[in-house]
Amino acid sequence: MSEDRDDSQRTGATWSRRSGRARAALAALSGLIAGFCALAVAELVAALVRPEAGPVTAVGGAVIDRTPPAVRDFAVRNFGTADKLVLQLGILILLALFAMAVGVLALRHRRLGSAAALVFGLVGAVAAAGRPEGVPADALPSVMGAVVAVGVLYLLVGRLAPALRPSPAAGAGDEEANGVFDRRGFVVAATTAAVASAGAGLLGRRLTSSVQAGASASRHDLVLPVPHSAAPAVPAGADLRIRGLSSFITPNKDFYRVDTALVVPRVDAGTWQLKIHGRGVARPVTVGFHDLLRREVIERDITLTCVSNEVGGPYVGNARWLGVRLADLLRDAGVRPPSKGGPADQIVARSVDGMTIGTPVETVMDGRDAMLAFGMNGEPLPFEHGFPVRMVVPGLYGYVSACKWIKDIELTTFDAYDAYWVKRSWAQEAPVKTESRIDTPGPFASPKAGIVPVAGVAWAQHRGISRVEVRVDGGVWHTARLAAADTQDTWRQWVWEWPAASGRHTLEVRATDGTGATQTGDRVGTVPNGATGWHSVVIDVP
Repeated sequence: MSEDRDDSQRTGATWSRRSGRARAALAALSGLIAGFCALAVAELVAALVRPEAGPVTAVGGAVIDRTPPAVRDFAVRNFGTADKLVLQLGILILLALFAMAVGVLALRHRRLGSAAALVFGLVGAVAAAGRPEGVPADALPSVMGAVVAVGVLYLLVGRLAPALRPSPAAGAGDEEANGVFDRRGFVVAATTAAVASAGAGLLGRRLTSSVQAGASASRHDLVLPVPHSAAPAVPAGADLRIRGLSSFITPNKDFYRVDTALVVPRVDAGTWQLKIHGRGVARPVTVGFHDLLRREVIERDITLTCVSNEVGGPYVGNARWLGVRLADLLRDAGVRPPSKGGPADQIVARSVDGMTIGTPVETVMDGRDAMLAFGMNGEPLPFEHGFPVRMVVPGLYGYVSACKWIKDIELTTFDAYDAYWVKRSWAQEAPVKTESRIDTPGPFASPKAGIVPVAGVAWAQHRGISRVEVRVDGGVWHTARLAAADTQDTWRQWVWEWPAASGRHTLEVRATDGTGATQTGDRVGTVPNGATGWHSVVIDVP
């Protein structure tokens, strides 16, 4: 009789351990389902508030805001325009792990686990409302998602509570909680929650698409005006058309994109407005999109460069822009540059996503073709590049000039206000440095011995390029043949015919700008105002 009782106890203990592991796994699944429900409901509510208020976007934006420049540069350098996708996936993975841990915690301490889920939701709410462009209503999606997560988690974990059953180690009438739980009830509750959240997520996406449809329609229906001042035709010979060499005009689909927007803003051109105000503004101005179209429209070829571009990097492109002169708008508002007694030396441009860009007033008003652009390469600006309107200022890195999705211009001083990137260790002013790049042959290419065209691009916006030189294995510099020049605000192609001999070789390039200053060979990183150094590639000739 004693042996039967011992066997029964061992069998019950083994069964209880297995059941305990099963309950823990289902608790983790409960946390995951609760997290999924929270995100789905939050995205649905965000569709009613604004898409940028979604918790993943809000938390991701907060992470970007607090990322050190070196880490941001690493992400841009290694992931390119996919850096935002990598960040979002990382947030979702961490959220999933946290949700599973909360589910296991709730199995042991139901109220404590629910409280943890609520606190995590409040973090999203604070991140959303605390962003530069945030408003109190932005907290609502995360709060609603957190409330739903608490309810779902509480419900599902409740289904995992062990039921009372007769104890095999006790007499008749004795009971103990030893692992039996309502499996069928759990499956029904979990399935219902998952299906309902999927429906909420789908509805949220449809609502968001509906809201964005107006913006898409405004871009689709836009007929760009004929410019009053058209860009000259690209000179014959400006594009050398060498295989592997960047085309002179960069197609929109290939143009680099570096910004902090996890969700690309979609702004309806019909409702867009720009305000110009601040120090030295005698007549504050508010203009709509069609107001811009009625002004004098200019068309210009301008090369843009990102300050995050490493030596030889890809974050530079040349496009034909259509827009209006920014200096004209400022003059209409009564603005004078500092050289003519104006009290403001900085333009702070604000984007709809909260980005602030600080640009020198003097630079914008010195006669260069600084513009508010609404066209790019013969079509309305793509949303990714700032539709409906963005700033383009030749000669300055993008972080101090190229505000996308612009909605506000404030005249102030550099002493009074630090723009977004200046607060993060970047320089207040950043003219583009003279740079050059070898496009072909690429690193570790294996061209045949003989004449090999070494070709690339060089740029020094608003100064132009006067000479490019190439050397092999640290030897003498050879002058490359320059393509025809378009304007001083565009890059310039070049080619040097290399008599390649067998062996491993290092090719280096340097450029001289229109002022006679030659590109430095000193290697400096991108922070605080752009990288320097000669681009080099290693080639193996069989």
